[in-house]
Amino acid sequence: MHIFDITLNEIDVYLTEVKDAIQKNHYRIELNSHRQDNRDLFLNYVLDEMMAKDILLGLTATDFSEVLQNEHRGYEHELLYVFGKDVELLERMGNTKKTVSLYIKFNKTDNCYVIVVSLHEQKYPISYYFK
Repeated sequence: MHIFDITLNEIDVYLTEVKDAIQKNHYRIELNSHRQDNRDLFLNYVLDEMMAKDILLGLTATDFSEVLQNEHRGYEHELLYVFGKDVELLERMGNTKKTVSLYIKFNKTDNCYVIVVSLHEQKYPISYYFK
C-alpha cells in the first residue's frame, strides 16, 4: 500500500524523530537470521555500528522513497518508511572504495524506538519521492 500526498515537511518531522531516537541509542539494526541482506552489508564492507549510525543520521527528506504497510501478521498497523542513500564504502575483500546504493527501511514505534528493518545494498533502483 502506498500513501500519497506526503509532504517534504512531514518527512522532515519523521526524520527528526528518528534521528533523535538514534542519537539516544533508542534503536537497533535488525541482524537476525531473517535479515541476511543486512548482515551481508557488514560482511562485504568495512562497516561498523558507528559508521552505520552516521549513515542513518545523514539521511535527508530528499532520500525518502515511500511508505509501506507492514505486512507481518500482528503488525499491520505499522508504517514502514523507505529511504535510499548512496554512500562510499570500503570493500572488505579487495580493499577498494565503492559507491554503494543503500536501501533503508525504518519502523518507528509509538514509544519512539526505531527499528532499522533494512540496511543493505539496493537489489533494484528505488524511486525517490521528492527528486
